Amino acid sequence: MPTPIKPSLAGFFAGSNPTVPVHLGTRYDTSGNFLVEPGNTVVSHLVKGSPSEAVVLAVRDRMLAMPDADRLAFTPVSSLHMTLFQGIIEYRRRLPYWPHDVPLETSIDAMTRLYMERLKGFEGLGPFNIKVVEVVPTGLTVAGATEDDVRIMRAWRDALAVPFGYRHPDHDTYVFHITFAYQIERLADDRTVEWQALFDDCLSLFANEAPVIELRAPAFCGFKDMKHFEELLVLQQ
Repeated sequence: MPTPIKPSLAGFFAGSNPTVPVHLGTRYDTSGNFLVEPGNTVVSHLVKGSPSEAVVLAVRDRMLAMPDADRLAFTPVSSLHMTLFQGIIEYRRRLPYWPHDVPLETSIDAMTRLYMERLKGFEGLGPFNIKVVEVVPTGLTVAGATEDDVRIMRAWRDALAVPFGYRHPDHDTYVFHITFAYQIERLADDRTVEWQALFDDCLSLFANEAPVIELRAPAFCGFKDMKHFEELLVLQQ
């Protein structure tokens, strides 16, 4: 009898989700190469050299060592971040993912310049910490480390919606995460036991060695693809 898949992991396995990964062909190809997909965003990068970064990288390495890791397209270590607020992106030129007062055909570079102006003098809602709540094939699901952190992160998102000029449909339900990789191909169902055991071990590792993940201050970033997020403006906390 096959091992049941945790509901939160079901979408990553072929038997429960035979559909083609949503970003395959636009964000990356079947060889794991990342494609040009420019945009901008607000993210917090990991603190380089921190103890918690070391644990994050150890977990990433363990995932890379899995024999079927070639079904995943891994982003570079330097790109690791938590998205605080999603900006605009080339292949999502439609409402409500674009400010209603700016033409949809406006170039990405022009949008980035516009947001740089709008974010001047932006007052942040304070520092926050995060914790890992789940490990999945594409990376880490995270959340505010305390109820205060959850509240502060929500306040940041509400405040950033003003200069960005929109609220995504998932504005209030957005699941924070740190992406390691994107799926090229769904994982095979007969690999469920091995992957779930890895994720359980890694979650315990975070609980014991990195209960809080250290992040840099939120920054407005531009990007050409998923390999690098250039910090253009560090936001006041």
